[in-house]
Amino acid sequence: MRSPGDMKAILALGLLFLCVSSRADVFVRDDIISDPAPGLITVCHDNGCISLTHVSLKPQQWQELLDLFHPLARNAEEERVRLRHAIALMENFTGAVIGTWRDKGGTFNGGEGQMDCIDESINTSLYLTMFQKYGLMRLHRVEDRSTRGWFVLGWPHTTAVISELAALGEKGVGRLWAVDSWFLGNGEPPFILPLETWKSGWEPIR
Repeated sequence: MRSPGDMKAILALGLLFLCVSSRADVFVRDDIISDPAPGLITVCHDNGCISLTHVSLKPQQWQELLDLFHPLARNAEEERVRLRHAIALMENFTGAVIGTWRDKGGTFNGGEGQMDCIDESINTSLYLTMFQKYGLMRLHRVEDRSTRGWFVLGWPHTTAVISELAALGEKGVGRLWAVDSWFLGNGEPPFILPLETWKSGWEPIR
């Protein structure tokens, strides 16, 4: 029988594991390019980022993305609409190269080319990082990914996250938004909703 001291040590290790595991911003592979550019992007696929493929956008594809953001959005709400369509376009571009054009919403709904929320959240975070890097996303910034569930409150699920920049004259960071493409098939504009709503267990109406 374990002593009370042993049980406390086990509990402490368990809490430490949960804290470390909950840092969804730590990418699952060290060969992911975390500073993507149109000429070199890494795309996760095959669930849990088992596969990682390097993809380069063609000049006309990059121009198509630039056109989505110009003229630049007048406010954060309008920019989020642009981001939804830009992420969908990126999924179409990369999906045609790596075969994930077959991806369906969810994890277990498809076969070849299917992705899970780890693949989706990493890819979305990288696309957003590229948009931010090149000045296309000006009214938001990329934040660490977020995970809900952890088997205690339900099946774990991870999403990309952006923060709305504080308005001129205000201090701090504005509202956090989940950017979740996992519920949808490849090339469909992702859901963008308040992170607190997403964390509460939100799912789209079927």
